[in-house]
Amino acid sequence: MSSEISIKVESLSKCYQIYEQPRDRLKQFVMPPLQRAMGQAAKQYFREFWALKDVSFEVRKGETVGIIGRNGSGKSTLLQMICGTLQPTSGSVTTSGRIAALLELGSGFNPEFSGRENVYMNAGILGLSKSEIDARYDAILEFAEIGEFIEQPVKTYSSGMYVRLAFAVIANVDADILVIDEALAVGDIFFTQKCMRFLAEFKKRGTILFVTHDTNSVMSLCERAVWLQAGDRKAYSDSKTVCQSYLAEYYASSGSTQAVAETKVHAVRAVEDYRDVRQDFINASVIRNDLEIFRFSDTGEKFGLSKAHVVDVYLGSESGAPISWFVGGELVALVVKIHAEIELDQPIVGFLVKDKNGQHLFGDNTYLTYVDDAVSVSSGSDFAATFKFRMPMMPAGDYTIGVAIANGTQDNHVIHSWVHDAIAFKSHSTSVSTGLVGIPMIDIELQKNG
Repeated sequence: MSSEISIKVESLSKCYQIYEQPRDRLKQFVMPPLQRAMGQAAKQYFREFWALKDVSFEVRKGETVGIIGRNGSGKSTLLQMICGTLQPTSGSVTTSGRIAALLELGSGFNPEFSGRENVYMNAGILGLSKSEIDARYDAILEFAEIGEFIEQPVKTYSSGMYVRLAFAVIANVDADILVIDEALAVGDIFFTQKCMRFLAEFKKRGTILFVTHDTNSVMSLCERAVWLQAGDRKAYSDSKTVCQSYLAEYYASSGSTQAVAETKVHAVRAVEDYRDVRQDFINASVIRNDLEIFRFSDTGEKFGLSKAHVVDVYLGSESGAPISWFVGGELVALVVKIHAEIELDQPIVGFLVKDKNGQHLFGDNTYLTYVDDAVSVSSGSDFAATFKFRMPMMPAGDYTIGVAIANGTQDNHVIHSWVHDAIAFKSHSTSVSTGLVGIPMIDIELQKNG
């Protein structure tokens, strides 16, 4: 195998024997040898199920490859054979370097062992010595963020705690290849984004295989993608091409009857006062985009010189008063309150809205607004930045807003505090939306000619 190739899959196939009744398994063990000894044709007491059929592809070192496909397409089977936990019926897998995998929830853990014992067992399986695990144990515990539960049997853990501990281990074993199944889907948004930041950093030095149903994540994270369908390799190309083909086939085969049935027709007349029209529509429509806002958290990941601190962040009404619920399409104010320990001659405050996978949706900062008229802040003072905008229509799911305070110019500045996930909000959308965010329509009209 070329030194540039990290994973090579050649004509890989996996067949399972499916028995209709338990006694058929005994018959298969006993009868065919007897039938052959008697000169009869051996009878087969099972049916074959091919989970994978003649799948081949290569992954180059430093590449991130997504694996997509419907449930039952063979994704997990493929990953298990790449990791060596499942033997193929035919074909081969060749890998170069240490592999760390996060497959099925709780795989590789003994439910009777404590979290600490499972860390040592799991990291040992991945090739670390006890002294190496000892040196990294604190880092694993810090990444997992499960506190005193580390001493409890993992059978008492929630699914999210399972994922936290499992990912913390694979993040600290110096792997060359990371294999991530869909287990991350059960984590909370803060930990999911923490994992996504780790994966983005790991991409610079290692190879990632990433399985998910979320094509947006594949297009965001991966250079190439493998599409599996009923055990066959349907496509292997750049991630955008593969995901577009997968979605086209998915919607073509499933039809659009459900989406049509759930969509109601609303007549919205366009008038000059955009805001009034939109607010009337928001209040009257049965299709909602309600957004639940959570409180500012100062316990999340942050970095910077810490000479200016973010002390509060909240979303408010147009007047700036804090609110706990709002609706996509409404005018909102994002308020960032800061305490400066030193003088800031050219402060820059910014924000960034991200989805659960850490994809950047939108954001802004104060620099361009005040580039010709900088507002200085004296040592020991408090100040605030307010961003007013119409919140887009957000597809159902979890989101976070990260904020930062710096001093200097756009190209040359010092970061004093960057809080990755300052506040979170959840969209309880019942609207039909396409894309990462939606926009309120001023007018939608359908006309018949003649």
